Amino acid sequence: MRRTFWVLALGGLLLGNQAWSQECSLSINGNDQIQFDKKELRVSKSCKEVTVTLKHVGQLAANVMGHNWVLTATADYQAVAAAGQAAGPPNYVPAADARVLVTTNVIGGGQETSVKFDLSKLTAGGDYTYFCSFPGHFALMNGKLIVE
Repeated sequence: MRRTFWVLALGGLLLGNQAWSQECSLSINGNDQIQFDKKELRVSKSCKEVTVTLKHVGQLAANVMGHNWVLTATADYQAVAAAGQAAGPPNYVPAADARVLVTTNVIGGGQETSVKFDLSKLTAGGDYTYFCSFPGHFALMNGKLIVE
């Protein structure tokens, strides 16, 4: 009986760790139709670091239909998107702008990029928006990052 308990407890810990690590790695796809495949990403506040992987599942080059993943507080989203347009290529993100919490480089069709960041800088229940800052994309390619 005692042995069965420990086997079940160890199995639960292993499964719990596997689920925990999966929660700390998020993925999102962008396509040639100016769309992300997810309007919401969720992450547990128990994660120390989060990795977001962006895959461009389209075929067009970065200078024509590039995508990136930019995270800001929702209150800053529109202003940062506008500042990104003014910043221009290659990544359409204003340099050294404290409102930009996390960003990836712009990628083209068939490419993938990842960014790892410290989750302690975000607040559980905070209001965060992610978007693509390539010219004109932010209006369609955006969503919510929810820290639970």
